[in-house]
Amino acid sequence: MIRINLLGVPKKTTRGGRRASTVAATGGGGEGSSTVILGLIFAGALVVLIGLAHVWVQREHDVLEKNLQKAQLENQRLADVKAKYEASKKKADMYERRVKVIDELKSAQSGPVDLLNLVADTVNSTDAVWLDTMTNDGKTLNFTGMALSPNSVADLMANLRKTGAFRTVEIKETAQDNAVKEVQAFKFELVCEMNPGFKTKSQKQQQS
Repeated sequence: MIRINLLGVPKKTTRGGRRASTVAATGGGGEGSSTVILGLIFAGALVVLIGLAHVWVQREHDVLEKNLQKAQLENQRLADVKAKYEASKKKADMYERRVKVIDELKSAQSGPVDLLNLVADTVNSTDAVWLDTMTNDGKTLNFTGMALSPNSVADLMANLRKTGAFRTVEIKETAQDNAVKEVQAFKFELVCEMNPGFKTKSQKQQQS
């Protein structure tokens, strides 16, 4: 009897009787598992690196924040030192200007030396006031200067009257000086009428 195979060429079988296609279907299982494991390891390493980077960035941020706070405190300290220095310098300039005016009064040729010394001593004994200019026409002395308060001007006027060298001491003008912002200052101008009967120390000594 003749048999005809209508299904085509029969599949080869292995020695154990299993078909070759079955072996081929199950032959690649180990390679796929290795790829998954490597992917998980890479993902884990990436997470660790991201975490370390975050910690490093946070640490750098904290360091910079502390340095910024220190810099701000140092800047404030330097600003305070600068303000104190400028105030001290302003005060020193005021005294230097006062001494300069007194020296100018002593060396001026517009009046007797004793009278100039008297005026200089009177101004020097009055607190918070100094002179800018003084003019003498033989009958009156005109003063222009600066004071830290109106009371200082009043004290200067009272001290000038006490000397007896002036018949009248009047204030011609006073106004706050807005140019000096560090301290409160006032400009003033005094007109002092000289007392003809006033005798200086040297004149009294000559008469005696």
